[in-house]
Amino acid sequence: MTPVAASWLPLSPGERSVAIEVLLGGPLSRTELARRLDLSAGSLTRLTKPLIESGVLVEVPEAGAPMEVRQGRPSQPLDVVAESRAFIGFKITEEMVYGVVTTLRSEIVARHDRPLISRDPAAVVEVLGEMADALAAGHPRLAGIGIGVGGLVEDRSVVGESPFLNWSDVPLAELVEERTGLPVVVENDVAALVEAETWFGAGRGLDRFVVLTIGAGIGYGLVLGGKRVPYAEEDRGFGRHWIIDPNGPLTPDGARGSAVSLLTIPNIRYQVQAATGRDRTYEEILDLAAAGEPMPARVIEEAARALGTLVAQIANFVLPQKILLAGEGVGLMEVAGKTVADTIRALRHPLAAPVDLETKVSDFHDWARGAAVLAIQVLVLGAAEA
Repeated sequence: MTPVAASWLPLSPGERSVAIEVLLGGPLSRTELARRLDLSAGSLTRLTKPLIESGVLVEVPEAGAPMEVRQGRPSQPLDVVAESRAFIGFKITEEMVYGVVTTLRSEIVARHDRPLISRDPAAVVEVLGEMADALAAGHPRLAGIGIGVGGLVEDRSVVGESPFLNWSDVPLAELVEERTGLPVVVENDVAALVEAETWFGAGRGLDRFVVLTIGAGIGYGLVLGGKRVPYAEEDRGFGRHWIIDPNGPLTPDGARGSAVSLLTIPNIRYQVQAATGRDRTYEEILDLAAAGEPMPARVIEEAARALGTLVAQIANFVLPQKILLAGEGVGLMEVAGKTVADTIRALRHPLAAPVDLETKVSDFHDWARGAAVLAIQVLVLGAAEA
């Protein structure tokens, strides 16, 4: 399998700037595009010509313009040809690999999932290769693969540490490239999700934006100036030492009363089982809490207060324009959203602007889409610092 992206890569810095601006804001007139990038008309023409010839950009009719005006090239805006390239995104969990194919604008056009029989790196690489083969059969214009993994990822290629997979120093990008023949980028799954939401989702166009995920763990992503801020702890279990309640529960993972001990699905299940002697799924616990069952209701209320405290503290210090709450644990909001909201208000200044808290009910395909966006950014547009 040969990457089709090779015919128009690498982009020059100027071409990259044009492509990204149109991708995120298009369709754009040449006048507007030149203004945004501070380019002369001649420079813009020089930069857009190879992008048009390679099929990445296209001239489109101006919305609302008369037909005779639409036929004149100088007035035609430029837009990205979203279907010109396709990208695979994979999200690896303890038990499954979730796969998607997206367009250049990150719209999901196909899904394909496979169970993990073994977490041995060679076995996982083979599963990824088989899935890529199956997805490539229906999408021949694949330009690259992005892979999201929970844990520490180095140089967007090596999984340095993944407690979920029990991996250490696995050169995942190299192994999958050898198996598929496509360029590969690997990233921490939360970081990939933050990039996707910043470019194409809830954080698009925002200067200060936060993503908070709750599920098997807790993830945090901060965007300042429209760009994600990397930090040392993001791949090593955010929230294990963020103490919400010093007298809170002691659980197998996370310090006593930490955000992790109070909010993650495994620890919520642990608390209920320790108190009742019965192992319940997270969905069952939420249902029992909604029905007023005492112990599940108590655990969920504590979790809701912890979430409200966490959101309020983030809002107080970061002053974000929006906080996106995502992950497989967001069902908590349906059952105890009022407690979350009340806690946020109680811990904020009375005159503070309300926190714009958006809840996204998502599945692992959204995480896989995030990995595909990393492939778009790094492999295609060369936005290495994105």
